[in-house]
Amino acid sequence: MNVIIRRAEKKDCARIFELVKELAEFERAPHEVTATLEHFEESGFGEKPVWWGFVSEEDDIIIGFIMYYIRYSTWKGQRMYLEDFLVTEKARGKGVGKLLFDRLIEEAKEKKFSGIVWQVLDWNESAIKFYKKYNAKIENEWLNCSIEI
Repeated sequence: MNVIIRRAEKKDCARIFELVKELAEFERAPHEVTATLEHFEESGFGEKPVWWGFVSEEDDIIIGFIMYYIRYSTWKGQRMYLEDFLVTEKARGKGVGKLLFDRLIEEAKEKKFSGIVWQVLDWNESAIKFYKKYNAKIENEWLNCSIEI
């Protein structure tokens, strides 16, 4: 594979948004995607971006992405929150995910964040196995909470 990892650009948003929807399908929650492409673009590349990311490309086709935002912990300081991470099904198992995740770790170090946090569904065994290769601490004591506004 001739894969390139690069910073996401505004021109990538339509393809990344397709992959976001693919991820929602995989996570059995396609109805949960309520953001629009326009909002997605503005949120990443508008006057005050709130997310950043990287894409993996092969033959000028985006086959994966990883995106994050900054959160603040009163205990730990600035931390990177890994919001979404997907490699297309055809490209899985070929090291693309490792390239993306390694680039994310590099970004966290460059920006001097105190760590990276994320969530993984308890039934996503392949993702859990992947994260364990990085010695990730997978907690089971915290429950996810949210409200819709």
